[in-house]
Amino acid sequence: MTDLQEAVINDDEAYEEEVYEDSEESVRHPDETGILKLVLLSGQKILELPAEDGVPLETNWHRIEMNLLIDSLHWHWRDRRDYFVGGNMFVYFSLQQVKNKDYRGPDFFVVKGTDGTRDRDSWIVWEEGGRYPDVIVELASPSTVDIDLGLKKDLYEQTFRTGEYFCYDPAAERLFGWELIRGGYAEIKPDSRGRLPSRELGVRLGVWEGEFLNARKLWLRFYTNEGQLVPTKGEAEAQRADAQAQRADAQAQRADAEAQRAEAADQRAEAEAQRAEAEAQRAESADQRAQAAEAEVERMRALLSKQGIP
Repeated sequence: MTDLQEAVINDDEAYEEEVYEDSEESVRHPDETGILKLVLLSGQKILELPAEDGVPLETNWHRIEMNLLIDSLHWHWRDRRDYFVGGNMFVYFSLQQVKNKDYRGPDFFVVKGTDGTRDRDSWIVWEEGGRYPDVIVELASPSTVDIDLGLKKDLYEQTFRTGEYFCYDPAAERLFGWELIRGGYAEIKPDSRGRLPSRELGVRLGVWEGEFLNARKLWLRFYTNEGQLVPTKGEAEAQRADAQAQRADAQAQRADAEAQRAEAADQRAEAEAQRAEAEAQRAESADQRAQAAEAEVERMRALLSKQGIP
C-alpha cells in the first residue's frame, strides 16, 4: 500500500501527524455523502465529522447578517491571503467533543496567519496546526442568547483562548465584546459612537441602519477607525458605479452649461450685430437726409438767383 500521511487523533485526545501503512480505514476520509470520518486506529472506531447539522439559522436576518460580515471582511482584506473567515461552520477541537457530538459552529469567525485559499467544510483544529479562531462573532436570538453569553463565552475564553469575542443581540439591540487579557476576558469599552474596537481585525463593530439585500433593518457592520463604513464588494462596486455616474452627470451638466454659455454668447453677438446694423442704417438714413437737405438748399439758391434775389 502507499504510505498515507494524515492528522489522526489518538484516544488520549492529543493529536499528532504520523505515517501509517494500512488500509484506507486507518485514516480520516470522506464517505459517499461527503461527511468526513475519523477512524481511531487503536480501537478501529469510526467517528463522523459532519460539516453541518442541517439546522437552519434562526431567521433570514441571521443568514444575511452572517454573509454581510463575511463579505465585508473579504473586501476590507481583499489584498490579503493569510486569513480564513467562516460562518456557521463547525469547529472541531477535541476527541471528546466529537464523541459527544457536541458540535460548535460560530456564526462568524476569523483565523489569521493561515492559508485562506484552501477550501474547508469545517475548521478542524488538529489539521490546522492547533490554530483556533482569533475572532468570533455570535448573532444571538431569544433561544440562544443565554448560551451565547454563558456557555459559549466560557468555551471561547477558556478552551479556544480566542483573542476577541463579540455577541450581538438584535432583539435587545445590544452589542457585547470581550478581549483576552492575561488569560481572561475583559470587556471591550465602546467608543463615543457606541462602537467596539477590534484590535485583531483593525476595525470597529457597530450598528448601522440601512437597506441591504432589499431588507431595511439594523445591521451589525464593520467600520474603519476613521469612522467609515466597511462595504461589501457589491456595495463598493455600486459606490464606484454611482460615483462614476455622478461624475459623468457632472461632466454632462458642465458641457450643457458650456453649450448654454456658448449659445448665449452667440445670441449676444447676433444682437450686437443687429444693433450695429440698425445703427448703420440710422447713420445711412441721416446721411441721406443731410444730402437731401443740402440739395434742397442748392435748389433754392438756384431759384432765387434766377429771380435776381441774391
